[in-house]
Amino acid sequence: MKLDFDAPPHDPFDVFTAWFEEAAEKAGLPNPNAMTVATATPDGRPTARIVLLKQYDHRGFVFFTNRESRKGVELGENPRAALLMHWDTLDRQVRIEGSIEPTTDAESDAYFSSRPLESRLNAIASDQSRPIEDRASLEARRARVDATHADGSDPARPPHWGGYRLRPERFEFWQGHPFRLHDRVTYVADGDRWKTMRLMP
Repeated sequence: MKLDFDAPPHDPFDVFTAWFEEAAEKAGLPNPNAMTVATATPDGRPTARIVLLKQYDHRGFVFFTNRESRKGVELGENPRAALLMHWDTLDRQVRIEGSIEPTTDAESDAYFSSRPLESRLNAIASDQSRPIEDRASLEARRARVDATHADGSDPARPPHWGGYRLRPERFEFWQGHPFRLHDRVTYVADGDRWKTMRLMP
């Protein structure tokens, strides 16, 4: 989709969908849904990491994690975040900022059960972000989890594992051009509408 930055569509989700589908279908990227999630502590110390966008609709953008991880703790203390998607071969970026809420248990259960068995067992074995002595200790934890499911029982989602939904309040779409004269447009939520503004590069 070639975005008209002087007269952008009214709905930023329409732009995001078009760009995301193009990245997934045409850009040849191994993980077009990879995105940076930036969080911050209550005193403003930022951290960032890459996660995978798993769902989105007009309610927001969803990713899943261990809620006792560093990001989960920070989101519990300061439920705001920023997302960044960068599709290098298309020379495009999308920035999304907003508030965070946990997904429902039903949503978290549905996604957890859709994951490969190995991923589910590893999620149970790992206390994400906690220190561990060495690789052997980590593999021993996994072996203990395997032993509890040796009868072929389906591993249940741990209660501390689930999703987060970012409810967007601001979007920025960025299209690169030669010699840094890029195009940028922001969408800022204004009630049930979006205000747009072109930005200089």
